[in-house]
Amino acid sequence: MPKHPHLSNPTIGLGCMNLSHAYGAPLTEDAGIEALQAAFEMGYRHFDTATLYGAGKNEMLVGNALKDRRDEFFLASKCGMEMVDGKRIINGRPENLRRQCENSLKRLQTDHIDLYYLHRMDPDVPIEESVGALGDLVKEGKIGGIGLSEVSAEVVERAHKESPLTALQTEYSLWTRNPEIAVLETTKTLDITFVAFSPVARGYLCGELTDVTTLEDTDIRKKMPRFSVENYPKNIDLLQDFLAMAKDIGCTPAQLALAWTRMKGEHIVPIPGTRSISHMRDNLHAGQLTLDSKKMMLLDDIINQNNVFGSRYNPAQQADVSTEMFDA
Repeated sequence: MPKHPHLSNPTIGLGCMNLSHAYGAPLTEDAGIEALQAAFEMGYRHFDTATLYGAGKNEMLVGNALKDRRDEFFLASKCGMEMVDGKRIINGRPENLRRQCENSLKRLQTDHIDLYYLHRMDPDVPIEESVGALGDLVKEGKIGGIGLSEVSAEVVERAHKESPLTALQTEYSLWTRNPEIAVLETTKTLDITFVAFSPVARGYLCGELTDVTTLEDTDIRKKMPRFSVENYPKNIDLLQDFLAMAKDIGCTPAQLALAWTRMKGEHIVPIPGTRSISHMRDNLHAGQLTLDSKKMMLLDDIINQNNVFGSRYNPAQQADVSTEMFDA
């Protein structure tokens, strides 16, 4: 598999998190394996997981589902953040990253992870130390490339000087434009792939979630300001012109959202996540959809950081990331 700019072909990957983590009760192992194998058969070749997801269970699921096809797809996982006694812990110390990598390899049933991200930067550990440790894992052949997640352009530049980065992963969609402040341009300049997670805005841009009171108590969106009972109805009102454009084009809303994200830069790779096999198929087909400049500009205006209601994260969630923020 190529290192970058596209990581794999097709250029839309699969975020595996919500099979096991953060969006209510996880799928059963059998259902998760069925979904991942269906994704492979329909053409996905880039699978993204992490130590954190399901406290290691998501990596185990990916390993169990795809171990027999390991040489045929691009595998990404993450370290530096894990569940310890039910609490999320960020630890970017070199010895911890090495330990987590060894455990990830076992759960994934492989001897090599193509792309290994530092899931969150540890504020108590210089980024150069964490990335240096990942660089050692590259030299040892245990990982193919180094990634960072949810960090600023300044951190990307510092890390890249320590050891060349393959990818930066950050949320990017019509309603989350923070990467446009600096990191999109920085990654392009440094020839680093930009991997966009939540490109359909955690389901918002699909147009199917209309009532947030139906979300399970364990759904991460319950704690996100944009999904509050006060803000979400206003955001649904904002969505109507977007849904109308998708209908006019003849695509699903998710496909329109993914096409917009993908066409924002040749170095951008969206990795939508879903539990639905039919949605996986729809998302993959978005790689064939192109939008002209007029439609791109219209979409920019319909939903953006200036008209969306609510911030991306609550204060506790925001404290764990160093991504740039628009001025209030």
